[in-house]
Amino acid sequence: MSAGGEKEIMITGFGGQGIVLTGNILSKAAALHDEKHATMTQSYGPEARGGSCQSQVIISNEEILSPYVETPEVLIAMNQEGYDKSIHALASGGLLLWDTDLVEPGEVDPSFNTFSIPATRFAEKLGNKMMANIVMLGFLSALSELVSPDSLRQAVLSSVPPATKDKNAEAFDRGREYGEAILKSRSKQDQEQP
Repeated sequence: MSAGGEKEIMITGFGGQGIVLTGNILSKAAALHDEKHATMTQSYGPEARGGSCQSQVIISNEEILSPYVETPEVLIAMNQEGYDKSIHALASGGLLLWDTDLVEPGEVDPSFNTFSIPATRFAEKLGNKMMANIVMLGFLSALSELVSPDSLRQAVLSSVPPATKDKNAEAFDRGREYGEAILKSRSKQDQEQP
């Protein structure tokens, strides 16, 4: 954890995946619904759609003095390039989430708490692969206490076009259910080990 109880989160992907929207939703959930302090910064590669994209979020119970993420405790990787560029920055013991359809992590630091989800595939099954970021936010809500799940779901629904609310709610719930199932499975495995 960073100074002042801050939690640093880095979300990487490519333009067109809703990476900036993902950061906005996460910071909105923290600031508006959980009444914490939050900042969000973004960066793009030279080309917007299809180019490298990153969103950095800091959530804290206290005032945030600098909005820039240096050593994230959480890394969400939605593409290979973003993963390769950012994995070295993840703090020891950090939470690493990736989309299994788009990222091949290779050797991972054993201190990391790692989880993967076929977010793009789930989104495609729901009818729109552009909702992979919302599936990922649902997944995050099951695996982390950065913000409350209800706050994150509310922030999702208030950030998407009204006509897509039902589908986005379904995407969020699908990601959350998948995360809860993984946690349940791991807990069962831990109990079975001598």
